[in-house]
Amino acid sequence: MNIHAIDPHAGDLLARIERRDATVAILGLGYVGLPLLDAVASAGFGVTGIDRDPDKIAALTQGRTYLPHLGEDLPARLNKNPRVSLTHDRAQLEHADIILICVPTPLHDDSHEPDLSAVDRAAIDIRRYAIDRHPDRPRLVVLESTVYPGATRERLLPVLAHPDAHNYIVHSPEREDPGNTQHTTRTIPKLIGPIDNISGKLAAAFYKQVVQHVVPCRTAEIAESAKLVENIYRAVNIALVNDLKGILGAMGIDIWEVLDAAATKPFGFQRFDPGPGFGGHCVPIDPFYLAARAREFDIETPFIELAGRINRQMPLAIVESARQVLLARGGRELSDASILVLGVAYKKNIADLRESPALEIIALLREHNATVRYHDPHIPRTWPGRRHETPLTSIEWSEENLREHDLVIIVTDHDWYDWRFLATHARHIIDTRNAIRRHTGAEFLHKITLA
Repeated sequence: MNIHAIDPHAGDLLARIERRDATVAILGLGYVGLPLLDAVASAGFGVTGIDRDPDKIAALTQGRTYLPHLGEDLPARLNKNPRVSLTHDRAQLEHADIILICVPTPLHDDSHEPDLSAVDRAAIDIRRYAIDRHPDRPRLVVLESTVYPGATRERLLPVLAHPDAHNYIVHSPEREDPGNTQHTTRTIPKLIGPIDNISGKLAAAFYKQVVQHVVPCRTAEIAESAKLVENIYRAVNIALVNDLKGILGAMGIDIWEVLDAAATKPFGFQRFDPGPGFGGHCVPIDPFYLAARAREFDIETPFIELAGRINRQMPLAIVESARQVLLARGGRELSDASILVLGVAYKKNIADLRESPALEIIALLREHNATVRYHDPHIPRTWPGRRHETPLTSIEWSEENLREHDLVIIVTDHDWYDWRFLATHARHIIDTRNAIRRHTGAEFLHKITLA
């Protein structure tokens, strides 16, 4: 396709992309936007990182990171790069040829309906500060935030429309996995779902210079749906093993040994492990985006919604296990107990609290008037979130602190922990990750309840 012959404006933008003269702006510097900023800058593009939160910009410009899993050296590397600028001033969008939207797309708390308000604000900002000021400047706008099928076409296209503008719009869903050292922004294949063919060609030309592998999709809706399917697959299989844990446990059968045995099959089986509930921005949320969209077509999604219910009920099951352990091993009620929650990040080795089941477990234990503390080497202090507003402070890791609690609940199995030290000094342990047995064998089984 000779883009310049079909659309000279797109041809000019393509030439700038190929020369790496195009200026990039990234809206949102969270778990998606910040590593993407690093990757775009490393590819040689001039890039402006924009975030509404001035504290994030201040931290980065002062050499501090708020996402330690990306490396403590990231802020210094960005500050040393003359082609990188960081700001909370959205007016800087007017200088961008390429705008990447990396804003949160959570759920409304009560209804579990998609909350796309941040995407809508981003679209309005792009229209106000970029398109209305320079409508003749061709721009590629990419939505990386997870959305329901059709959202890119329905939410961005009408807002960005301008009679004199030349806008090229694509959905390219983020596939970040915080803490994963085997796969990075650069190595994870990039889906390209365009509104039209020319938009797809421009986006592919850009991302080919940033990541190792680009995967073209025919439409934005295909890319939007693919991202949801990826995480629905995980959510359903996690729900399955969580359900099996309760079923097999009632029969006196160890789910972990069952999974070890099943995983020896070299085909037809992929292992998923049970846990205290799911967390992060994707797996707990993405399935409900498809379910909500399906309802607009009068289609029910019982399978997806059942998986969500099972996974969201796991903190309740952990608290019930705590109640039973305390009664069986000391005749103590939750209201008279002191409990230590070990790990509040939603997954191991990172400082990410989003949708963490630990916060729900703590809240439920406190509803029963238990005295609850936590320890997490990566999160010295929690911060207000979407559902849990009270900040907490991690206690010191010590023999004395372990011994003084009636029960320790392992929620997040960070590699930092000395599992033998923990098992030696704790009175009783609920291990939701099978961490102690994996690391110490059967020596401490008399202290452990697998839940």
